[in-house]
Amino acid sequence: MKIMKYQKHTLKSGLRIILAPMPGSGTATVIVMTGVGSRYESRAENGLAHFLEHMFFKGTIKRPTAMDISRELDAIGAEYNAYTGKDRTAYYAKVEAHHWETALDVVSDLFLNAKIDQEEIDRERGPVLQELNMYEDMPMRHIGDLWELHLYGDEPLGWEIIGPKENIKRFQRKDFIKYLNRGYMADNVVIGVAGNIDPKKVKKEIEKHFAGIRTGKKPTFKKTTKKQSVPEVFVQNKKTDQTQLIVGVRAYDMYHKDRYVLAVLSTILGGGMSSRLFMAVRERRGLAYSVHTMTETFHDAGYLATQAGVEHENLEKTIAIILDEYKRIATEKVEADELKKAKEYIKGKMAMGLEGSDDIAEYLVTEEAVRGEIIVPKEKAKRIDAVTASDISRVAKDIFQNKKLNLAVIGPKASEAKLRRILNFES
Repeated sequence: MKIMKYQKHTLKSGLRIILAPMPGSGTATVIVMTGVGSRYESRAENGLAHFLEHMFFKGTIKRPTAMDISRELDAIGAEYNAYTGKDRTAYYAKVEAHHWETALDVVSDLFLNAKIDQEEIDRERGPVLQELNMYEDMPMRHIGDLWELHLYGDEPLGWEIIGPKENIKRFQRKDFIKYLNRGYMADNVVIGVAGNIDPKKVKKEIEKHFAGIRTGKKPTFKKTTKKQSVPEVFVQNKKTDQTQLIVGVRAYDMYHKDRYVLAVLSTILGGGMSSRLFMAVRERRGLAYSVHTMTETFHDAGYLATQAGVEHENLEKTIAIILDEYKRIATEKVEADELKKAKEYIKGKMAMGLEGSDDIAEYLVTEEAVRGEIIVPKEKAKRIDAVTASDISRVAKDIFQNKKLNLAVIGPKASEAKLRRILNFES
């Protein structure tokens, strides 16, 4: 795996700059990330982080309208967008390398100088509400939101990022400004530029653009408090052509020593078309088109889960097969060749996911803004390689327990009582 070279600078304001020169690259990417997202909201604010992200593209003093922003970036063929997570919000533009100054000028302008006019807020409610409706009409996507809602309950980590309709309809300019002043300050912001750049020149321009960034105390989030002692089921009855399910267990946070073991374990179970669950559910029994296992880690929580879409009448059978594979990996030692294949799969995906300037910039900035520590891919690969078959068995025994087991379902014919009866590792 290639060595990832980068520079990190911390300014007096607390603002962090990550620069990753990529000689020979034809592109450059500018990304600005703040370490706040939906889990930093109160119930009344839920959806504000995401809505605010929309408002940043609606005009600044220098570029008064959304058209002014998009026209300038479109004129240089830029790829640009923003996204909101539970613990981060980011804004970026990828351009031909020689246009990096324009990208930095525009992205910094909208990040620092968005007008957030009440008239534009009122106009943007419609698109945000339609975005929410769109997600609710996509069970394959919406099941993930319901899974985390079920897992973490009525607290910030469990709420949907986009927020409820009543909040979206109610937000006023003062709400945005209050949130902005709380989360978008120098100590909580990381700027990354990767590509065919001169680091000295870029650093100088960033310092100039961000000289007036807000300063203040870094915000904190409410830690998840939900406890679990028995398997839990969440069913949304909805008329669909396919029943969507996610079944899995509570696992580890992003700092846990076994997070790399968890990644390998997850890959053995459901990473790729030769994984255990893909073979068991799709290839041998033809129960699903897609089945995969994933992990998610937050500052204070995490999970391993398997998602599939099946015929309504095959729901219980599919869950039973998944649970059987969970049990098997906790009781039977993984063979050396299967362990090696999973490790190479992870490293290969990681290498292919870091080919472009946008990939490099996002990787480095996310590590710094969310974790507060950059672990380069080469070091991650070493930690993946260090995972043993005994580690897999130990972690599988730890996580695959009844008291950590959860199931979320969207479909028209799911019986919660029947599902509770099969949701069991110990029978």
